[in-house]
Amino acid sequence: MNRFSENVTIFDHPLINHKVTHLCDVNTNTKEFREIVSEIAMLMGYEAFRDIKTKDVEVQAPLSKFNSPVIDDKITIVPILRAGLGMVDGLVSLFPNAKIGHIGIYRDKKTLEPHEYYCKLPKDTIDGQVIVVDPALATGGSAAAAISFIKERGFKRIKLLSIIGAPEGIERVTKAHPDVKVYVAHFADAPLNEKGYIVTAFGDAGDRIFGTK
Repeated sequence: MNRFSENVTIFDHPLINHKVTHLCDVNTNTKEFREIVSEIAMLMGYEAFRDIKTKDVEVQAPLSKFNSPVIDDKITIVPILRAGLGMVDGLVSLFPNAKIGHIGIYRDKKTLEPHEYYCKLPKDTIDGQVIVVDPALATGGSAAAAISFIKERGFKRIKLLSIIGAPEGIERVTKAHPDVKVYVAHFADAPLNEKGYIVTAFGDAGDRIFGTK
């Protein structure tokens, strides 16, 4: 049973759980890790976009004409640099015309508090759906801050997708942004370590995606 708000969706699918297990394996190499992150993002996209706006258009099929729905929404995917970049391709495979924004945030090593160092968002999708992506939702500081920075620039329809989420991170984001829907592929109900990492997860996703460990 979901112990969080109704705006939090925690996936419980055997295929996703299988892929998350391989992500957490220290023996999974860079190529495999990168591919699995993208695959999970795509699988999450099916559920996260269940309420996407559509419109009916007339289609000339081989045997008849009829009305059928097509997507009628502006999509902006915003990865939190740099680990979030690994989730972009999986979502773009679902929405090839999506715009891509970028937001860079670093955490103070002593306080673990987030600071923005870069933000570039498309200006023509401000009334559309924004999908913020980051593989790990640990303390929740970076995700909550990223959403705040995006809201400050006028965007209102925001969702967050994370592959692994800790209770501290989920609670921090939902408390700071109760209007934002949060999607987590795997719930890690374990304490964070002294550096703010989820101990039952894959370590530093950015290092593992880009091979810089």
